[in-house]
Amino acid sequence: MYNQYGVKQITVVLIILIGQFLSCEPFATQFEEIEDAVFYYSSKIEPPPAEVNELKIMTWNIRFGIGRVLWFGDSCGDRVIMSKDEVYPNLQRMADIINQTKPDIILLQEVDINSKKSAYIDQVQWLLDNTHLNYGVFAYTWKSPFVPSDGLGRIKEGNAILSRWKFMEGTRIKLPRREDQDALTHYFYIQPCILKAKIALPQKDNFFIFNTHLSAFATDDSKMKQIDVLMAEVNKSNSRGDHFVLGGDFNLLPPNSDSTDYCFEDMCPDESYHKPGDDPFHKEGSDYTPEITWLQPVYNAYTPAVSLQDYGSDQSKFFTHTTRLNSDCDRKLDYLFTNINWKNGSAFTHKNVITISDHAAVSAIVEVQ
Repeated sequence: MYNQYGVKQITVVLIILIGQFLSCEPFATQFEEIEDAVFYYSSKIEPPPAEVNELKIMTWNIRFGIGRVLWFGDSCGDRVIMSKDEVYPNLQRMADIINQTKPDIILLQEVDINSKKSAYIDQVQWLLDNTHLNYGVFAYTWKSPFVPSDGLGRIKEGNAILSRWKFMEGTRIKLPRREDQDALTHYFYIQPCILKAKIALPQKDNFFIFNTHLSAFATDDSKMKQIDVLMAEVNKSNSRGDHFVLGGDFNLLPPNSDSTDYCFEDMCPDESYHKPGDDPFHKEGSDYTPEITWLQPVYNAYTPAVSLQDYGSDQSKFFTHTTRLNSDCDRKLDYLFTNINWKNGSAFTHKNVITISDHAAVSAIVEVQ
């Protein structure tokens, strides 16, 4: 998750004008409706199984490798730029978890490949080179040679899928953007997408992964519009007879959640909400109440790794996110769905990784025979 960063409009206007005068390159990339993904290969390919009847799938928002640092954008902190001495050890902890849990395919969100804020490390390549996974695809959600706010500088961030098997296709599909921001913030801000990839499984030529990260902190209906586009894409694949797994950080709660307002949990020491005169009354992006039904169409159409019945019986068991340092997860934002079958009882929420990111990973085994 990222909070909306502030920009000084006069400074930004000057920067844009100077940049347009000196160069044809825009300060923030504007994406086409559909674009090719970026393909990656491990430096040490490990031969994958020649036969497969089931796959362990994991999804994890890795918070661009910075661990639980009190970053200015999402946790009431003031840190902006991390050093290699901070990022590499945390990436190693991630690699250790991946190597221990052995997913066949992992969906990652908030992955940096060349960003100032995470010491310009290509995290996709590093994770491939330091885990058992062989191949990767990547799609940008944030690409700018220079973001002027708070010294962020260059940002190259997005969604990635890592796999033991080769990718036959990789596509970035554009999602609607937030419309609740001023024009300058909107220009430089995150641009969500779907990363769609076809994986060359043995004896199976129609298996796809859809990886997405819906807008955090939105106060408009952008996430509902994003769900509409997402459903249209997976429905097309389903109608063709494809088999797929859909997952990622949806930034939405399950429809039967007991708690829907997290203003107090997310509130910083100098903030006030829910009191007379507070403007805004709710913290940006912390009140999920108006959005509580938006995930229902996904649950209705496809099979979740964690059913609403199981979630309702013990909600905290399946929580995947918290904004608070040294705190247990307090809400579920991360999901896996499929149009085939999950192995009964295989779904697991990896709460042990909450010291490595502000999201827990979710894994489950899908049957592909």
